[in-house]
Amino acid sequence: MSGEAAGVAAEAPQAGGAAASRPPARRWLKRLSRRIGDWLPKGLYARSLIIIIAPVVLLQSVIAYTFMERHWQLVTKRLSSAVTADIAALIDVYERYPQDKDAETLTRIAGERLNLDLDVLKGAKLPQPGPRPFFSILDEALSDELKRQIGRPFWIDTVGRSNLIEIRVAIPDGVMRITARRSQAYASNSHIFLVWMIGSSMVLLGVAILFLRNQIKPILRLAAVAEGFGKGREIEFRPRGAREVRQAGHAFIEMKRRIERAMEQRTTMLNGVSHDLRTILTRFRLSLALVEQTPEVEDLMRDVDEMGRMLEAYLAFAKGDSAEIAQPTDMRALLEDLRTDAERLGAQVNDVELAGSPVVTVRPDALRRCLFNLVANAARYAETVAISGRMEARSFLVSVDDDGPGIPPESREEVFKPFLRLDDARQDAGGSGLGLSIARDIARAHGGDVTLHDSPLGGLRATVRVPA
Repeated sequence: MSGEAAGVAAEAPQAGGAAASRPPARRWLKRLSRRIGDWLPKGLYARSLIIIIAPVVLLQSVIAYTFMERHWQLVTKRLSSAVTADIAALIDVYERYPQDKDAETLTRIAGERLNLDLDVLKGAKLPQPGPRPFFSILDEALSDELKRQIGRPFWIDTVGRSNLIEIRVAIPDGVMRITARRSQAYASNSHIFLVWMIGSSMVLLGVAILFLRNQIKPILRLAAVAEGFGKGREIEFRPRGAREVRQAGHAFIEMKRRIERAMEQRTTMLNGVSHDLRTILTRFRLSLALVEQTPEVEDLMRDVDEMGRMLEAYLAFAKGDSAEIAQPTDMRALLEDLRTDAERLGAQVNDVELAGSPVVTVRPDALRRCLFNLVANAARYAETVAISGRMEARSFLVSVDDDGPGIPPESREEVFKPFLRLDDARQDAGGSGLGLSIARDIARAHGGDVTLHDSPLGGLRATVRVPA
């Protein structure tokens, strides 16, 4: 091994090691973003709402947290500090001026000047402490202030009576019980701010929903018109909504006009080509009819007829049926006509299985041609043909069954390719390799599809699905 090759070989593990050391963080980020994408809604309306609502909710949460942390707790702490200072003053007066043994004067001063109800329970003891509330700013702030300013055993009840708080402090000859209004130690009007915050958020949310709904409607309308155009349904459309949505609508209209012009030009060209070629084939037939009928002439006539059939198939495949307008069609009548066509081709056809007389909006001539290709294909290779139809939630299904040799499962997608013919199976009635291709193109132009399966009769089942 040369030195240069060895250097390359030596660098390869190092590069692999560097690549192996980088991906974990990136893989984790990709996995996280993928999971977030799975959780998020897929619709534009819902995603737009999240884009608008998420910042509002985040802002309101920050404001609420700041209010709770800085304002609500601060005000509650100061109010609790003031009430605790009044209680400490009452205790000092009671202990330093013991001549008022019944504390009548002190009780009167507490009620008139401090709005506190005071009782001295001589010989009493503090109750057993009860469970602390799960979340109470008042309980925490008041307890801290009592410990800091009074420094004696105490007992408080901030839950029992909603409008009052009870404080008991141990004194040398018993317990001093003070009852105060909750509003004296607690910022009780904070709920007004919270209600205003939630109310304003709901108003903003309602405005966002109404606004976004009006903005999303033109987009949904444009999507419906584009889908209808693809199915051959003419839907009146006028661009509305925001400037960008109107630009997309005008661009779609212009694209639709260009497609229609191209289709019209192609149809005109194919009509001219078909007219010229049919004229030549007609002259061939007339010339052959005027000469002596020999076996060679009969062979030439058969070749001309086969060429005519192939020409019609090629032109039909190239032209398509896109110029036809979709219209409500009685599917029972259409399937009965197919049954008659199959009998004319020499096949034994069972009665059409269809519940009721469903009406489906389709291009009738195009769908008839699609189904006729399938029926003709079945009649060519089978003795018995069955036609059935059924309505589903949002589509109409037509099944054509036969008892012929069928098509191997591995070849059922291949037979839809244009000009492809299988040696050991069936293809189409015309022998040009286009029957199934035309059938699938027509079904897909309606927004549906053609699929092949095993038939209960032992042959092939061709199922056509079109939107109802």
